[in-house]
Amino acid sequence: MANSRAAKKRVRQNERRSIRNRGRRSRVRSYLRKVEEAIASGNKEVAEGAFQEVMPELHRGAQKGAFHRNAIGRKLSGLSRRINAM
Repeated sequence: MANSRAAKKRVRQNERRSIRNRGRRSRVRSYLRKVEEAIASGNKEVAEGAFQEVMPELHRGAQKGAFHRNAIGRKLSGLSRRINAM
């Protein structure tokens, strides 16, 4: 339990940020699901379109601190490799 005013403020800030990041992570997972479904269906044009939609969302998530940038790089690299192999 936070005792000082500063520690209580940090708790409030962390709660707000975790709620914000939860929304960002959820939105990114939805976009990733669309790309995965397009890859599984074998439709390269749809997969490329979905990949173009997910790229800025992933970068924004990394920039805002919801994801680590290396994790985003790995995810984008793997998706692009799978799309190019189609």
